[in-house]
Amino acid sequence: MAVGLLAAIVPKPFCLLTAKLQPSSLLTTKSAPLFAPLGTHHGFFNGKNRRKLNSFTVCFVLEEKKQSTQIETFTEEEEEEESRTQISTAARVAEKLARKRSERFTYLVAAVMSSFGITSMAVMAVYYRFWWQMEGGEVPLTEMFGTFALSVGAAVGMEFWARWAHKALWHASLWHMHESHHRPREGPFELNDVFAIINAVPAIALLSFGFFHKGLVPGLCFGAGLGITVFGMAYMFVHDGLVHKRFPVGPIADVPYFRRVAAAHQLHHSDKFHGVPYGLFLGPKELEEVEGLEELEKEISKRIKSYNRVPK
Repeated sequence: MAVGLLAAIVPKPFCLLTAKLQPSSLLTTKSAPLFAPLGTHHGFFNGKNRRKLNSFTVCFVLEEKKQSTQIETFTEEEEEEESRTQISTAARVAEKLARKRSERFTYLVAAVMSSFGITSMAVMAVYYRFWWQMEGGEVPLTEMFGTFALSVGAAVGMEFWARWAHKALWHASLWHMHESHHRPREGPFELNDVFAIINAVPAIALLSFGFFHKGLVPGLCFGAGLGITVFGMAYMFVHDGLVHKRFPVGPIADVPYFRRVAAAHQLHHSDKFHGVPYGLFLGPKELEEVEGLEELEKEISKRIKSYNRVPK
């Protein structure tokens, strides 16, 4: 608000106006003269003492500046800033989704290639090994039974080995490697994937020894290597694909027991039962031992709802 002061010299006779200036008069937008022309004021001017005075008028002009333009400018700037923020947020979300899709595709290619390669080599190894053993017309039943029996035994035994190693090694002395699995992943792979390679080394060694040698012991070694391989492939599809959604698993997600397995492993990451379960395929049984079935059912329901919301 601006105040203007105007003084005008008037060459006409004026008399002094004795008046009280009210504060409210300063708030009006009209001119308020403090001295006004009057006739003869009794008691002040008379007869010969009357003289001509040059009087002046003082005016206070109050002007209120309009701020509508500034308000409109501020509003437009706020709208532009909000629009830029929304665009930036949408861009970041789109970039994150694109990165996730790329990571999932990269891991899917790796999973398919490794699964196809390992499966084909395992099938061919089993076929040619028993074909060579039966070249002389004699069927080595004991060796064949031992091979398949140890294949099943090794696959089941790997679950108990994985449970022990997970608790005693990965969450202890090897936590600096396994920790990458409990943090948000940056990229398609993580340091924890090294454990899959470590477990593959004895499987390859056992398969190679059993493949190139005949006899009961080589047959047992071949079966052990085959069981470790089968467990590793199942672990990859259920743990990496179904639980952590690193690649789509298709109808595996609709198998009821695999849903329980996935929910149980998710509780391991929530640390509600001090890390239990440490195993994978027998995870629901571990939760039953610590009275965690109620939480397991809640997690199953939550995963089903989440899975149904995601387009397949």
